[in-house]
Order: sequence, then C-alpha cells, then structure tokens
Amino acid sequence: MALVAALVAVVLLAVPLALVIRASLFADERGELEREALAAVVRVSPQFAAGDAVELPAAQDAELLGVYDTAWRLHWGTGPAVADATVRRAATGKVAQQQSAGEIVVAVPVSDAERVIGVVRASTDTGEVWQRILLAWLALAAVALSALGVALLVARHQARALTRPLEALATTAAKVTDGDLTARATASGIAEIDQVGATHNDMVERLGGLLRHEREFATNASHQLRTPLTGLQLGLETALSTPGADLTAATREALEQSRYLQHTIDEVLRLARSEASSPGGPAVRAVGEVLKQAERRWHGPLAQDGRRLTVAPEPGTARLGVPGRTSNQILDVLLDNAHRHGHGTVRVTIRELGGVIALDVEDEGTLTLDPTSLFSRGTTTGQGSGIGLALAREMAAAADGRLDLTRGRPTTFTLLLPHQGEEPGAAS
Repeated sequence: MALVAALVAVVLLAVPLALVIRASLFADERGELEREALAAVVRVSPQFAAGDAVELPAAQDAELLGVYDTAWRLHWGTGPAVADATVRRAATGKVAQQQSAGEIVVAVPVSDAERVIGVVRASTDTGEVWQRILLAWLALAAVALSALGVALLVARHQARALTRPLEALATTAAKVTDGDLTARATASGIAEIDQVGATHNDMVERLGGLLRHEREFATNASHQLRTPLTGLQLGLETALSTPGADLTAATREALEQSRYLQHTIDEVLRLARSEASSPGGPAVRAVGEVLKQAERRWHGPLAQDGRRLTVAPEPGTARLGVPGRTSNQILDVLLDNAHRHGHGTVRVTIRELGGVIALDVEDEGTLTLDPTSLFSRGTTTGQGSGIGLALAREMAAAADGRLDLTRGRPTTFTLLLPHQGEEPGAAS
C-alpha cells in the first residue's frame, strides 16, 4: 500500500513536470531564435531595399537565418525561396512565431522610418529540442525510479515492522491453542498491536484462572468428600452386618452424614466462585455447636487408633458466632492432618481475642516439613495429597480469617475468624 501510494504520488508529480519541461525547452528555443533574429535585424541597413549587401551573424548549429524583402523573396541567408506564412505575418510589423512537426520558425520585421522594409527569418529543426527534452525526461525518470526504490525499501521495512509482531502474536495464540497457557504476547512498540497483545494476555490469564478453578474444585471436592464418604459407608456397613442393630439410629446418622456432604459440596463451590459467606446470615453457627459436631465426627476415627480428642472452649466463647460451614471444613482439614501426621492426644481450644475467635488445633507430634512451604499445594510427607492445608487457608481467607502454624513442636495450628456476635440459645 505504501508503494502504491508512492507510485501514485510520483506519477501525479512527474507527468505535469514532464509537460512543463517540454513546454519550457520549446519556449527557450523560440526565445533563442528570436534573439538571433533581432541580432540579424540590427545588421540590415536602410539601403537594404536598394540592394545593399547584408552580413548576417553566424548562426548556431542547426539554426538557419534568412532575410526577405517586401516582395516575399529570399535575398540573403538560408530559407525557403518564397516567404512562408510566418514571414508574411511579420511583415505587418509584429514578431511572428510558428512551430510545426519538424521546424520552429521566428520572423522579426526590419523597419525604417516606421515602414517595414524586410523580414529576418530564423528557424531550427525540432529534433535537437526533442533530444534535450528526452534527456531531461530520462533524468526525471531516474529521479522518480530512485524515489520509488527508496519508497520500496521503506515499505518493506515498515511491512516487516508490522508483520513481525503479528507473526509473534499468531505464534503465541497457536501455543495457547496447543494447551500452553503460560504463553504470553510480548510488547512490540506498536500501540495498536500491543493493545491486541494485552487483550490476548488478559484473555489467556482469565482462561487459565477458570481452568485452574475447575481443577482445584475437583481436587478440593475429592479431598473434602473422601473422609465423610468413608464414615458414611462404614456406618451403613456396620448397621447391616451387626445383628439386632438399631437401623433407625443408623439411618438418622446416615442422613446427618449426607447433609454434611451436601454442606461440604456447597462450601467447595462457594470457594471456587470466590463468594464469601454473608455475615450474620444463615451460615453463622455458634462456635460451641461447631466444635460438638467436629467432636462427633472425629472421636471415633481417633479412638480407633488409641488417641484422644479433647475440646476446651474458654468460658463465654461457646456462644460466639462463626461461619459454620467454613469452620467445619477447616476443622476437618486440621483434624484429618493431626490424625494422619500427628501423634498422641489432639486438643482443640477456643479463645476470644477482642472481636476475633482463635481456634487452636494441637497434637503431640513434631512438624517435619518446611514451614514456608507448608501451605503450598502439593506439599506433603508422601502420605497425603498435599491439598488440605492449602485448601483450609483459602477457605479461611474467603471468610476474612487467617490460618497459620503457631508452633512446630508440639504441632499447633491456629485459625482466626471474626466472630459474628452471640448465637441466641446456643450452649455456653
């Protein structure tokens, strides 16, 4: 496009300029002939009509000079024997010019006492003029071609400057299509292309976030559902295999477990959508009730391994409200972690710290992992998936809380949650 624009500009400039050169060179030649004729006129004496000889100046190459009398006959010099139309027009007392296909003619009258006594005729062949015109046109064409050459180089450079970042952007898009969500478009220095690249990077970033949320939802759900599903299956199998078992009680327990499974799914979905629990809403539960539910779920599994679970809330803290489902899920992660990786008695304590509830989960084990990477996904001693603590911290952050390791020996995790006031009717 740049080359076509340059070509149009050169043509629009060169064609008129070529016509101007042609007209200018012909005008110069006519002017030169007129000067030659005037120089000859001053050599013609008043006795010219009486037959006085005329000494004409030396003419330029290819130029012809001739003197005609009033009878239209050539007396001296070179020219047609009988005066032509140009000489006849000059006889009226004015300079006459004529340009034909092969000749340029200028005729200048010779006057004496305000009377025309003769005419000087100067002529030349147009071939020499056309040679000069062609040489000028060749020079003009050379300049035009040079300009087009420069335009071509600039256009190629500009085209590469534009296509190179576009090719790089296409390559990046192809990598993303092949599944490489780490591919990012780099800056090119061209504002419009950089804007497209930035939009592309934002799109890939969001796409990667959506895929990451989907993968994390699947892993979080499988991690959180594994333990309650196992407990539900064991309870039902025990009720079926035990003669005289209370099936009604087993059914109630199974219903409670299924409700807890539903709450687990809801909580994991809420975390995947980054929706925080609304303060004071139906999700708020008394922390004492949350601890009782956790004790019912984990007393049996710990007792099977010969370990104790103790719950010790400080006086006046049991009625304080916390996000019930979030607290249950985090406590399950911490108690499961203590069950799998800890030793001895597991203690859960509650403290009130000026508007914040602190839940401490402590066992008699010793931390063997690097505390700096403890809450990173995939960090494990080889006996787990490495998801639980990272998931618990994310849930705590979604509830405007915080989960930290407060001691490595004995291993103690502390969950800080803003309490939502006291739950009426809750056990103290």
